[in-house]
Amino acid sequence: MEFTDVIKRPVITEASVTAMDEKKYTFEVDTRANKTLVKQAVEAAFGVKVEKVNIMNVKPKFKRMGKYGGYTNKRRKAIVKLTQDSKEIQIFDAE
Repeated sequence: MEFTDVIKRPVITEASVTAMDEKKYTFEVDTRANKTLVKQAVEAAFGVKVEKVNIMNVKPKFKRMGKYGGYTNKRRKAIVKLTQDSKEIQIFDAE
């Protein structure tokens, strides 16, 4: 698996934006990716040093539209903590 295929998109929620103050960034990653692969992909893509990676699986939820029902896609999230001396990741610019 290529490094560019591991990270799908950043997760931008209120909790994840608050965690950015502690140099913790949340990404949606490929369901087959492990911690080592996520660490290598983040370091290669953003040029930072990763201290720790936590990964969690998000189960699919049942959703309905009228009488039709189905499940959302299962996802995998990775919370990446950077070292104190590394620079910050610019996910979006507020300026």
